[in-house]
Amino acid sequence: MASGAGCERPVLAAGAFRQKGTFGRFGGASRDIRCSCNHLGAPLIDKLELLLALAKERHFGRAAEACGVTQPTMSTSLKQLEEILGVMLVQRGSRFQGFTPEGERTLDWARRIVGDARAMRQEINSLKEKLSGEIRIAAIPTVLGMVASLTTPFRARYPDVRFRIVSCTSSDVLGLLENLEVDAGLTYIENEPIGNVRTIPLYNESYRLLTSPDGMFGDRKQVTWTEVGQVPLCLLTPDMQNRRIIDRALRSVGAEATPTLTSNSLLVLYTHVKTGRWASVMPAKLAETLGLADAVRSIPIVDPVVDYSIGMVIPQRDPMTPLIAALVQIAREVAPKLQ
Repeated sequence: MASGAGCERPVLAAGAFRQKGTFGRFGGASRDIRCSCNHLGAPLIDKLELLLALAKERHFGRAAEACGVTQPTMSTSLKQLEEILGVMLVQRGSRFQGFTPEGERTLDWARRIVGDARAMRQEINSLKEKLSGEIRIAAIPTVLGMVASLTTPFRARYPDVRFRIVSCTSSDVLGLLENLEVDAGLTYIENEPIGNVRTIPLYNESYRLLTSPDGMFGDRKQVTWTEVGQVPLCLLTPDMQNRRIIDRALRSVGAEATPTLTSNSLLVLYTHVKTGRWASVMPAKLAETLGLADAVRSIPIVDPVVDYSIGMVIPQRDPMTPLIAALVQIAREVAPKLQ
């Protein structure tokens, strides 16, 4: 828009953003976009929220639906954002084709601006009333058994806070965190690149062979990775970092995993192991949490001893929101008990 130009007419009627998806979670049930020249007000935030939704869905229709607006409304708002910034952000065609280089850079800023706006609202609300709201945590499957070690003491201290826990791969944890779809993640913090996040170490994950007492090596006090390589195993799928850790440990001794069953669900693996007819490799802490039946032994794996750091990851943002600051405090208090 040229300098000195007048404001646009309203492009969205009041209440056009229904209380649904991202908008309903962080804004009111009724909003309007007044004019695109108000660069620092809520209208710009709304447009950036739409841009983030498009980055997540990679589809105009699904992004509009997730935000509770029509597709024409979304297209108009994104075009207004392009006019504000004076650059093309989206490669348009009959369907979504990606972002321009300027669009990718704008996404980086959108994540910062929207994240800070949400943090501001949360902090101001916390000054008016006691800590409340929802904390969204993404966790890799192997740490799900210890999530209650964090959420239970947190809720005892802050009973008005709710939790939403989702299970996903380590790469998805980081993606959800970057796109502001979760507030914190529980994942490996040293094994593979984790990007620009703040980490809070919790415990080291070591590994056990789970097998029946009468299975191969079932009578042993410990086994080597070489011996584990001789056992037909049921394991997580290769997209899981835990599986990649196991594969690397076996390759380090010249062995290869020979899974007879793979799944992205630890519950599937555990129920098979529990029959006494299957074997698997699982983290020691998870094995403890599962409360193994008499039909299953948990045998330490040595030569070499393999362990990896598990921790909490949060956005690299100061100040932290009151909810995340409280979660970090609980994590630091709980960590010594998890060792």
